[in-house]
Amino acid sequence: MNDQPLTAAAAWGDPAQSTRTATPTANLPEYTVSELSAALKRSIEENFSFVRVRGEVSGWKRVASGHCYFALKDADAVIDAVCWRMTAIRLALKPEDGMEVVCTGRLTTYPGRSKYQLVIDSIELAGIGALLKLLEDRRQRLAAEGLFAAERKKKIPFLPEVIGIVTSPTGAVIRDILHRLADRFPRRVLLWPVAVQGEGAAQQVAAAIAGFNRIAAGGPVPRPDLIIVARGGGSLEDLMAFNEEIVVRAAATSAIPLISAVGHETDTTLIDHASDRRAPTPTAAAEMAVPVRLDLVAELGGKAGRLAGGLSRLLSERRLRLEGLGRGLPDPRDLLGAATQRLDDRAERLRLAIAGCLAATRQRFGLAAAGLRPAALAADLARARERLTDCDGRLSAAFGRCLGAKRDGLDNFAGRLATHSERHESLLARGYVVVRDSNERVVTDAVKVRPNTALELEFYDGKIGAIAGGSRRPVRRTVPPIGQGNLFEER
Repeated sequence: MNDQPLTAAAAWGDPAQSTRTATPTANLPEYTVSELSAALKRSIEENFSFVRVRGEVSGWKRVASGHCYFALKDADAVIDAVCWRMTAIRLALKPEDGMEVVCTGRLTTYPGRSKYQLVIDSIELAGIGALLKLLEDRRQRLAAEGLFAAERKKKIPFLPEVIGIVTSPTGAVIRDILHRLADRFPRRVLLWPVAVQGEGAAQQVAAAIAGFNRIAAGGPVPRPDLIIVARGGGSLEDLMAFNEEIVVRAAATSAIPLISAVGHETDTTLIDHASDRRAPTPTAAAEMAVPVRLDLVAELGGKAGRLAGGLSRLLSERRLRLEGLGRGLPDPRDLLGAATQRLDDRAERLRLAIAGCLAATRQRFGLAAAGLRPAALAADLARARERLTDCDGRLSAAFGRCLGAKRDGLDNFAGRLATHSERHESLLARGYVVVRDSNERVVTDAVKVRPNTALELEFYDGKIGAIAGGSRRPVRRTVPPIGQGNLFEER
């Protein structure tokens, strides 16, 4: 291996040197690829050990190991950049494609691909204009998601019992808020200490908002009715923690009403758009959180006096109206006198009616008692016995006559029955036949007989069975049928 250093002319191809050594090529030193790459690496790292490069971020990518790879470009050139995992964790802002930044680091090479790259130590926005453009783009994107919509805003409670404050525990902000709350209306305060700027501030503020929302109601630690996120004034870079997306989303999704009080009145951060109400200063946030106790006491006293005066006037008006209505009513003594007189008249008439009713009842009882004497009862029984004896004889005679009439009618019917029986036998002797079906009913019409129906034929000297065959053959008759009739029917 040749350890002689590579001169700049030889490394970058000086034309003069190339002309001078064109002929004696055997005197040129030989380098391996690794030696040449190492020499280039030492040369670049020695000359560009600390640089600041301004450009536009392109192709930002974070791999599984945590390292970040991207490229910085301008209108004419592109340079690769790498940000190792530990450095990426400490970055104050999250680079995005198209963001114009100023990167600080060192230039080195990657021999495996013959490429040079910038190893990042820090990244910052390229001026206030780029920072404002970043914030505006973020604001528009979050607004498109509806995080700033007015219908998402919650009403601030009139007098919260517990107030949660997210701010630095050592700054003047917490002292101003506590002092203002004590002056207006002392309330219970829960402080969640956080860093309000620098590395990790945004994550701490978002975690504090989420932590207050996770406190269960009725637990050992009271759940706040209101949250105040506060910070004092500062530059735009100092307030960047409250412009981070994680903080804005935490404020927008908070179930507890939230007041943002970041910076001075002229300072505006993205959390102001997502909060339920914005206060220009932390002191103003305390004034928005609670009313003035003395004002409430004075207002309550004034309303109590107005209520008492109103009730007094109402009672006076009702009393006057009642007296006016009372004068329009008749004298109760007159009404009662007429009613008393009618009552006395009805009582007298009732007494006389009761006496007359008792006299009439007594007379009716006397007449009834006179009719119940033993002699009169015996006479009535004798007359009833005579009428019963007379009815007994008449009933016996009438019963005998009725039995005789029934007996004569029965003898007459027996004679008629004998006459009909002789007539039936005489008809059968002359050649007539009585046709009956299986139910021993007399069949008079051929239409009622179906083929293969069992029939019974009664002749003069006996009965035989028969089966109907064929179909009915109608017979033309000049006389309409009158029916065979019943031989036992009386004509």
